[in-house]
Amino acid sequence: MQENFSPAADAPLRFAGPIAIVGGGAVESQTLRDLAAAGVTLIGADGGADAIGAAGLVPAAIIGDLDSLQDRAGWERRTRVLHLPEQVTTDFQKALRSTQAPVTLALGMTGKRLDHTLAALSAVLQYAPERHLLLVDEIDVALAVVGPITFEAAAGERVSIHPLVPIGFERSQGLLYPMDGLQLAPGGLIGTSNAGLGGRIEIVPAERVPWLLILPKARLWDLVQACQNSARV
Repeated sequence: MQENFSPAADAPLRFAGPIAIVGGGAVESQTLRDLAAAGVTLIGADGGADAIGAAGLVPAAIIGDLDSLQDRAGWERRTRVLHLPEQVTTDFQKALRSTQAPVTLALGMTGKRLDHTLAALSAVLQYAPERHLLLVDEIDVALAVVGPITFEAAAGERVSIHPLVPIGFERSQGLLYPMDGLQLAPGGLIGTSNAGLGGRIEIVPAERVPWLLILPKARLWDLVQACQNSARV
C-alpha cells in the first residue's frame, strides 16, 4: 500500500506526487496497474475503491459517502477510509476537497452514467483554478487549463478544445483551425476535433476561466510532466 501522504488529523490528505482519484465509471485495470507502477498514488472515490481492488491493488485512502463500497469492514482493515456522509456533494468532490497533490488524475468519472459524467465536469470546473486536474478514460485525456498553454503535437494529431463556460481566445499557433478571436461556449461554438500542424502549439485565451484541452490517451504522461514542471499549465 502506498503511504506517502501526511497523516495530519485535519484534512486534506497531502501527497508529494501525483494522485489518481478513481470513481465507479469505466476504468481499465491495466491503466491502474500502470499508474501504480509509475508511482501514482491511488485514491478510491467510494465504490471506485473496488475497481482498484479488482486490479489487484490497494488504495492509499477511500473517500466518500460509502453507499456503493463493497465490504467496507474489509477495506477498513487494509487502508484509511474517510466516511463523509453528507449528500450535498459527489464522491469526486469529496475526494478533491479531502486531498492535496501537485497533479490529480481522475479515472472512472466518465462513462456508464451520463449524470455522473456531467457531475464530474462540474467538479472539474469548480477545482481547476486551484489544482492541476486531468480526466482520463479509455480513449482520451482531458486537462483542465486556466490561462495559456504551449505543447508539442504531431501533424494531424487530434486536439480538441472544449469550453466549460463561455470563453474567448486571443490567438493560437500550430493548429489546423486557428483560434484567433474565437468565442467558444457550451451550446455554441466549440473546438472539437481540431488538429496539430506538427510541432509547437500555443493556445492563448482572453480570459482566465477553465477550459478543457483534450488529447489522445497516449499523451497522458506528457501532460502529467507538463503539470509537474509548471506552477499553472
